[in-house]
Amino acid sequence: MKREQPGVWITGASSGIGKSAAIEFAKTGAKVFASARRVSELDRLNQELDSEKLSVEIFPCNVASQSNVDQTVKRISAISKIDCLINNAGITSFKLAEDNSINEINDIINTNLLGSIYTIKSVLPQMIANGGGTIINILSVVTKKTFTKSSVYSASKMGLLGYTNSLREEVRKYNIKVINIIPGATSTSIWSKEIRNQFESRMLASEDIARVLVWSYLQKSNMVSEEIIVRPIEGDL
Repeated sequence: MKREQPGVWITGASSGIGKSAAIEFAKTGAKVFASARRVSELDRLNQELDSEKLSVEIFPCNVASQSNVDQTVKRISAISKIDCLINNAGITSFKLAEDNSINEINDIINTNLLGSIYTIKSVLPQMIANGGGTIINILSVVTKKTFTKSSVYSASKMGLLGYTNSLREEVRKYNIKVINIIPGATSTSIWSKEIRNQFESRMLASEDIARVLVWSYLQKSNMVSEEIIVRPIEGDL
């Protein structure tokens, strides 16, 4: 009997770690559901995959909108169950706390923290009904070390760390794995071009983070890597 392909929903899949994760999971034969606000970039992802005779299903979604998240999950669930959720969508501002506007604060918290909670809440019922699932959250070393110009970003990621650590204890009985990936500086568009040009040689590659995601998801039996910290070998920027 042919084994059913796992369904993997990735948010923030238009660039960076999310895009690399979509490519790596597609290579495993999984059904990949790629979400982001920028539809044109999701289309470009499929164009890149076409040369390898691979593709992903595109589901535009703004995770900061609970109704948008719920609608997206309904659309995905109409064609496949969601075995794995990868919470990757995230933004930041790299400003001092005194300079952050209220709108910036709301955008970061709504996307990074509330958006991830919305997606988790949207997939939990079916994972519980299916007798298991995997939730992988892309956090940051700001949860382990203090950085300036990262106050709101740190609040959002530390909030998600606290939420998911508590969630993990609640859903063990349902065979749901909750995995927190904590990467150091990674070369993605979240950083300015100037910073990337200056430090890219010592930053992590999004493709390497993506391979860590695939590895952590494919762990079998009753083992789960609950928290994985990855840093550039030269340390934090």
